[in-house]
Amino acid sequence: MFDPVSYHVAETLNDGREVEIRAQRPEDREALLFAVSRASKETLYYRFLVAKHNFSEEEEHFFLDIDFINHVVLVAETIEDGRPVIIGGCRYIVVEPGRAEVAFSVIDAYQKKGLGTALMRRLAAIGREAGLTEFFAEVLSDNVPMMKVFKGSGLAMTTKLEGPVFSVSLNLLRPREAALAGPVAKAEPCSHI
Repeated sequence: MFDPVSYHVAETLNDGREVEIRAQRPEDREALLFAVSRASKETLYYRFLVAKHNFSEEEEHFFLDIDFINHVVLVAETIEDGRPVIIGGCRYIVVEPGRAEVAFSVIDAYQKKGLGTALMRRLAAIGREAGLTEFFAEVLSDNVPMMKVFKGSGLAMTTKLEGPVFSVSLNLLRPREAALAGPVAKAEPCSHI
């Protein structure tokens, strides 16, 4: 049986750098805060809708206390100066059966290297395995990189512009399955990731 808590895979970015995409661990707190400190105001604004470098205790609990059932988090880690550092991450939070809100963040130095796409692919596979049929997100209309990740995911996508925000919906059925099944299809768990 698939266990997201022990999930880890190797990926190679477009620039040849090796990264590990793995489940977030409780001991990642300091590494995650360090990653946030390395992100630009723009990156933080796109992720949190405010340029936020500090978090309340309640917010830290939300980001760190995850159950890998209704709240799944993956981090991307690479080696810098001989030590592992977190350079990005993604999460989904189940809001109702079959549907989960999704969010991503990649620190600036690693953007435009395929990391967001790799994170999306891995998170979608976990979501399918868990029986999810849809990811959704609210994305600022000028957040072109995030929209490119969603468009390039290979998932059927619908968007609706509401003021300065796109409401994005991603169908987690595999593209061929989605075309064959039609709009009312129910997801079947994948046999592999």
